[in-house]
Amino acid sequence: MNQDSTQSRAEPSLAIEPGKDALVLRADGDWTKTAARDLEQMADEASSHLAQASNVVLDLDQLDRMDSVGAIMLGRLLHDAEGAGASITVRGASKEQETLIESAQRTQALPEPKRGGGSIVDVLEDIGHGVVGAFSDVKASVGFLGSIVAGMGGVLLRPRTFRGTSVVFHLEQVAFRSLPIIGLISFVVGAIVSQQSIFQLRGFGAEIFVVDLIGILTVRELGVLLTAIMMAGRSGSAFTAEIGSMKMREEIDALRTMALDPIAVLVLPRLFALVIGLTLMAFMASLFSILGGGVVAWIYGNISPEIFLNRLKETLTVSSFMVGIIKAPFMGIVIGIIATVEGLRVEGSAESLGQRTTASVVKAIFVVIVLDGLFAMFFAALGW
Repeated sequence: MNQDSTQSRAEPSLAIEPGKDALVLRADGDWTKTAARDLEQMADEASSHLAQASNVVLDLDQLDRMDSVGAIMLGRLLHDAEGAGASITVRGASKEQETLIESAQRTQALPEPKRGGGSIVDVLEDIGHGVVGAFSDVKASVGFLGSIVAGMGGVLLRPRTFRGTSVVFHLEQVAFRSLPIIGLISFVVGAIVSQQSIFQLRGFGAEIFVVDLIGILTVRELGVLLTAIMMAGRSGSAFTAEIGSMKMREEIDALRTMALDPIAVLVLPRLFALVIGLTLMAFMASLFSILGGGVVAWIYGNISPEIFLNRLKETLTVSSFMVGIIKAPFMGIVIGIIATVEGLRVEGSAESLGQRTTASVVKAIFVVIVLDGLFAMFFAALGW
């Protein structure tokens, strides 16, 4: 009998008492999950009276018990009263009940997720967010470049801190392991450019000029640009994923705890490897592309290897070769900065890691192409 009396529940009620000064809502009984449906009906009925009230008093003096479900219903009433522009007073509630109702009220006040309407305003808003995000990326990259310069200064002052083994390891991953795919793609692209050039020049009887086109285009533009795009997709994404995973597992914070600079330990070796590896691979890509163009010129254009090589020696100059080689280190720096910045921006979820890796590849490829165009205008102004 004692157990039954202890577990007995008082039926919940909500008295609505309109007055001259305020609308009084008097809660009584047990506002718990066992009466959730009744509580919802009472809350709906009370909400219909809030529109005409300027002051609302929620009296909880007779409230016996309340759990999270009851708090949500009362919080909804308070939220609706706020929406109607009424002032609210809660009386007779314990500290625990006030805390629970305030939490439920904040949950009710959360903004609804924005639904895309497809209007021109939404499009312009997205463009504005994109422009602001681009400026933020540029600012973050410039600041990160300053950290890299400071880290390199520390290495110059303390040469023993230079991680040569790590540079060699990443150089193997960046350059030598990527040589087969870069060589194959460069060979195929050179062959395609050669075939199409011969097909177009044949109508003018100028097939021999395909050697000039392949040589100059490959050494100045095609070799370094193909290599940079491949490096951004292969090595840049790998660096972002590696550093992002370390960020998720708090390994970077552990490095700082051990008084180690993450820039010197993680960023500089990868950056050095990218600069050296991209320069070497750009040179190799040019060779493979010329080789592919020469094979097609021999088979499809009846240009013998001897004629092709002699014409190539007459066409290529040191300045053309230097144009491609000078671009490569700058592209390596850009790819490395973007990859490491995006890796350090990863938050604590796998979704964030995937988004940052994708952003790293897209941004790096875009910036590399823009940088190539800027270099082209710069060297044209110099007369190279």
